[in-house]
Amino acid sequence: MTSTAADRPDLFPDRLVVAVDGTSGSGKSSTCRGVASRLGLRYLDTGAMFRAMTWWMLEQGVDVHDAAAVAARCDEPVIESGTDPTGPTITVDGADVAAAIRTDEVTGSVSPVSTVPEVRARLLALQRSIIGADVEPAGIVVEGRDIGSVVVPDAPVKLYLTADAAARASRRAAEQGAVDVAATEQLLLSRDQIDSGRATAPLVMADGAVHVDTTGYTLDEVIELVVGMVDRVGT
Repeated sequence: MTSTAADRPDLFPDRLVVAVDGTSGSGKSSTCRGVASRLGLRYLDTGAMFRAMTWWMLEQGVDVHDAAAVAARCDEPVIESGTDPTGPTITVDGADVAAAIRTDEVTGSVSPVSTVPEVRARLLALQRSIIGADVEPAGIVVEGRDIGSVVVPDAPVKLYLTADAAARASRRAAEQGAVDVAATEQLLLSRDQIDSGRATAPLVMADGAVHVDTTGYTLDEVIELVVGMVDRVGT
């Protein structure tokens, strides 16, 4: 059987992949978009794909806590991710769901959906297809929780971003306009526990990844650090 780029992550020899994993609220999205924009690379938010799957399940009335029910229908939605870092898009069955996937309902339901092996397998294939697409061959910055460990383990640049829980909660509360920072912190810690403890593709720091604690740094400083890492790979 012939392997293809969609099957094997080590078959992207001419495609620079910057794999960025880490905890919620550690600055992954802002960092990845900033790095991609600075370097003229594409950008993929894999977390948005899991949120899109979760949104669809909720819209269809599927019990997100019933793994078998989620697995039975996860091949149905057509999920498409735009890779422009200045304006990333996410659609489900042709409908723009960029705002819909950020609601509290989706946020509270995405963890059980993302632990279903069939969901992860379906989206893994889609993610590798996007990464290997024959467009913008300069490269792509990919963010998530299993990029360096599972999706593209041979990526030449791998990072693992974290931050102090209180700092992450403050950032996330500011983004969402939330008032209760303590409650936000508990939600983040709960998400960390679920992501790290799941049997399939748990949140871990990939072999060879550089650990960056963003607590004491500005966004521009983190972007500059990652840009420097990418530049060194290319020299």
